[in-house]
Amino acid sequence: MLRRQQRGERGDAAVEVVLAVPVLLLLIMLVIQAGLWFHGSQLAEAAAQEGVQAGRVENGSAADAERRARDFLGRLSPSVASTAQVHAVRTAEVTRVEVTGQVQQVVPGLVLTVSGAAEAPTERFREDR
Repeated sequence: MLRRQQRGERGDAAVEVVLAVPVLLLLIMLVIQAGLWFHGSQLAEAAAQEGVQAGRVENGSAADAERRARDFLGRLSPSVASTAQVHAVRTAEVTRVEVTGQVQQVVPGLVLTVSGAAEAPTERFREDR
């Protein structure tokens, strides 16, 4: 009687492993993808801040701000930089830079977009009165 039960359960462990391993791998890939998204979000925000610093100076321009943000992304994350869109606006009062891009895919079919924006007063010379 005991031998019949052992024969009936033969291969159960292999089936359990076959079912559990893909789920565990998917969970691991999702954690890695979340980490890449968080890192990409931080990079987009930092690139926007770098761009604002370049564009807000007295002799700066919106083109300088965009260039600095793109260079920053290119040095730190070529994968985000390849899909990045940088938009800068500089007025007499304020300079604003917005950066958007996509993070590298680990999970097939999961496209995650990151964005960052920064704004600062535009520097200008004022005479003492």
